[in-house]
Amino acid sequence: MNKLIHKDRGVHRKKKLTSFQIIILGFSSVILIGTVFLMLPAASEEGVATPFLEALFTSTSAVCVTGLVIHDTATYWSDFGQIILMMLIQIGGMGVITVAALFSILSGRKISLMQRSTMQEAIAAPKVGGIVRLTGFIIRTALCIELLGAALMAPVFIGDHGARGIWMSLFHSVSAFCNAGFDLMGIREQFSSLTDYAQEPVVNVVIMLLIVIGGIGFLTWDDIRMNRWRLHRYRMQSKVILSMTAALILVPALFFYFYEFSAWAPGERILVSLFQSVTPRTAGFNTVELNGMSEAGLSVMIVLMLVGGSPGSTAGGMKTTTVAVLFAAAVSTFSRKEDTHLFGRRVDLGVVKNAATILLMYVTLFFAGGLVISITEGLPLMDCLFEAASAIGTVGLSLGITQEIGTLSRCILILLMFFGRVGGLTLVFAAVSGTNTNVVRMPREKITVG
Repeated sequence: MNKLIHKDRGVHRKKKLTSFQIIILGFSSVILIGTVFLMLPAASEEGVATPFLEALFTSTSAVCVTGLVIHDTATYWSDFGQIILMMLIQIGGMGVITVAALFSILSGRKISLMQRSTMQEAIAAPKVGGIVRLTGFIIRTALCIELLGAALMAPVFIGDHGARGIWMSLFHSVSAFCNAGFDLMGIREQFSSLTDYAQEPVVNVVIMLLIVIGGIGFLTWDDIRMNRWRLHRYRMQSKVILSMTAALILVPALFFYFYEFSAWAPGERILVSLFQSVTPRTAGFNTVELNGMSEAGLSVMIVLMLVGGSPGSTAGGMKTTTVAVLFAAAVSTFSRKEDTHLFGRRVDLGVVKNAATILLMYVTLFFAGGLVISITEGLPLMDCLFEAASAIGTVGLSLGITQEIGTLSRCILILLMFFGRVGGLTLVFAAVSGTNTNVVRMPREKITVG
């Protein structure tokens, strides 16, 4: 009898969901709920029901803060549909678990240790202690930044679109901060993004700041709040994120300034170069026609899209820290040092292995996805790779083929968007949860690489 009781308890423990599985189920549930709402006739401007796959694609793009769309957001979706999209973007950008935690905090319910552990995984916090306080700070700060961004852009949009400019300011502020890339500029020209505002400094600067602030990560915000200008007190991760973010903005901007937009006037040239450097990581807005860029410029953007933002942020991609760790590991190898170092700290070998795994997963899925789409649709490989990088990096920049491709290719983009937002390691850890990792160590044998 006792054996049966212990057996039942063991089965019960096995059925308990892990933090990784809860995160995946959370994102999946919100995507499906969003799909149902977007399928309603009230969600479309013409009052017709949107087909399931098109609604699923749009909902996935919104929740995964990507920005790839089949229909122009401003002209196809009604006000109700646009409100649903903004809510999905907000939930996806802040994180499903973070938003769920907000309701628990507001309702005064006690948050269990398991819930705190899930919150820790969702925002990439280093420890469970203080996670509720940190979550509250994140939500308050995010809402204040979005409202401030909307207020700064409102005079410009109201001047161009009247009272509707208030809604447009709020929508674009949320979309930019959450690194989503959805826009309402199709009322002038469908799928035009922010090309009409390429020379408008307020919109450019505010959108760029929102993208960067949303993409540097919640823990970096906490470091800035606690330590201000005392950079030596920052966590190593925050130092890596801020330095990598600066490098990934300035270096590509210089490339674009001298080699891509040389025909523009100097002042406008600075704006478009900076904007096209910021937006691939991973916002999805553009102020120039991407089809007019050279293959070299598009290749730089593909690399930026794959890198993405930072851990625990509204952005997707491989993350800046992944690239920094791999670069530091390479430097250590060149220097014949046993350990990998960043800012005077040793990086754990397990972190280096995770970074290498993430790089391999992203590059493999990006190339395989682009290749299959190219073969299936008979389109140029470069265009398909750009779209695949945009999907898996949760960016939303497009060369215009998303509206043309068939069902299989759209399903591939949906999977890439989901993978890019949830994270490769989260999916793997959720799949292998409960398996025995304490395997016997095999005999060692040398293999030559490189």
